[in-house]
Amino acid sequence: MKTIFRPLLPLVLMAAAASLAATVAAADSAAPASAADLNAMAKRFAPVDLTADTGKLSAGDRVAIGKLIDAAKIVDTLQLRQRWSGNEALWAALQKDTTPLGKARRDYFWLNKGPWSIIDGNRSFMPAEYAGIRIPLEKPAAANFYPEGAGKAALESWMNGLPAADKEQAQWFFTTIRSGKGGKGNDQYRIVKYADEYRPELERLSKLLKEAAKATDNASLRKFLNLRADAFLSNDYLASDFAWMDLDSPVDVTIGPYETYNDELFGYKAAFEAYVNVRDAKETAKLNFFGQHMQELENNLPLDARYRNPKVGAIAPMVVVNQVYGAGDGNMGVQTAAYNLPNDERIIRQRGSKRVMLKNVQEAKFDATLLPISKLVLRPADQKDLDFDSFFTHILAHEIMHGLGPHATTTKDGKPSTPRQDLKDAYSTIEEAKADVTGLWALAYMMEKGQLKNSLGQGAAAERKLYNTFLASAFRTLHFGLTDSHARGMAIQVNYLLDKGGFVSHGDGTFSVDLAKIKGAVADLDREFLTIEATGDYPRAQALMQRYVVIRPDVQKALDKMKAVPNDIRPAFVTAAKLAPAKPPLKWIIR
Repeated sequence: MKTIFRPLLPLVLMAAAASLAATVAAADSAAPASAADLNAMAKRFAPVDLTADTGKLSAGDRVAIGKLIDAAKIVDTLQLRQRWSGNEALWAALQKDTTPLGKARRDYFWLNKGPWSIIDGNRSFMPAEYAGIRIPLEKPAAANFYPEGAGKAALESWMNGLPAADKEQAQWFFTTIRSGKGGKGNDQYRIVKYADEYRPELERLSKLLKEAAKATDNASLRKFLNLRADAFLSNDYLASDFAWMDLDSPVDVTIGPYETYNDELFGYKAAFEAYVNVRDAKETAKLNFFGQHMQELENNLPLDARYRNPKVGAIAPMVVVNQVYGAGDGNMGVQTAAYNLPNDERIIRQRGSKRVMLKNVQEAKFDATLLPISKLVLRPADQKDLDFDSFFTHILAHEIMHGLGPHATTTKDGKPSTPRQDLKDAYSTIEEAKADVTGLWALAYMMEKGQLKNSLGQGAAAERKLYNTFLASAFRTLHFGLTDSHARGMAIQVNYLLDKGGFVSHGDGTFSVDLAKIKGAVADLDREFLTIEATGDYPRAQALMQRYVVIRPDVQKALDKMKAVPNDIRPAFVTAAKLAPAKPPLKWIIR
């Protein structure tokens, strides 16, 4: 991945921080950022106080949520270790630096969970060596999931030489690969379960989850927490993932290893994350109508019928929550507005996947970033079409579409496989883009059928709001830079839709939607993504990315106008601070 996108780095930096000339120059020359640079870089994340109403929680649930916040702080430690082998030592060294530069480094390190600025091409903002710790110029693609310095080809060759069961474990979500006792053959590397790799922290996590389970009076929450506590120590997450799918509780929690974005070498290994939330029962009830149309959407996907799933798993739960606390991969750089889990294909085939919408996060993003962006990239006549409900509902559709479409493939020699395994490092980009554009297709389909008349409406006015809000939101995503899978996927969408005439550039950094062409263009692109996943066509995915993951001049004009617009939000978890006051040495976790 780094090799493919390295030539684009200057454009990424310009898009992400055009107003920070000194910062860009520092990144290009590998010079460490100054305190002024770092403070300016941090301002690209608008501070927001994230609150949630916990007044209706029972006494037992209030005790449980406090325990879960404490558990999430341990997740922060685990994710630091997974992201890079030197992260914990570097963080400890930064705690001792009380100078203005040290404070700025410490603050920006925590925002990025490491010494690399995520929206600046994952380039280091630190010197090449600090406190005796050598810091790579760019985040290692292997993170800390594989032996330092191990080549991709060597690892792939080793995996391919293993017995089938061992190969599955080597490529599994919840294992690391470490150097073996032998220097070659099957002994060159060894497989280590997360339960062994992170045993001390997981024992503490397990204890806190057991205590939270004992406190709550909600049966489904108690079941999940007990099973997840056991999973941390057994390395078998299947039963607890099914229990999480069934979770129906005022306290809604996601905790454990899930997303694989940090593994840029293969996209196999899951990073630890935590979201401690409070269920929004009223908003959740509004989303139930989507569950009635899951099979219908699958049956009508713009995809060859032989690749469609004739029996979509049982209706997957969809919930709206307000976030109380985020940790690890759930609070790093650009904030998550929604998530679709688990990623285990065994569960997706049987049950689909669960969609969790973080409403208070979405509202904060809409107000802080999308409203000002729309005034810069949309023409005045189209700015009135920006609509939070369209923004919110498309994110929901995005998450739904992760669960639809192909999830099983067959290799050339007839063996069962998955798109994740076949597309390797390209999978995250293709899958995120597929979810985006399929979500757009699905909402237009449902509008035509009159299925959204009670939420988004129907007809030309509703369509204008949907597509114009998506267009403005596309620039919000590109504003992050192209190092993120979501942004790379969005670059494909924007450039493809421009080529097909669905989006129109006016040459001055403003864009509009051609309503006569947008539906056909969306369907064509959707067919491309879905077919790539259905066939596991890695070369085709690479070719698509090589062609479209770029910042073209007209798009750059729009990004250049967005100098003063925050890239994203930076939440202060004020409700969490009241529920679980910080204790040394973790007082730095809640700002």
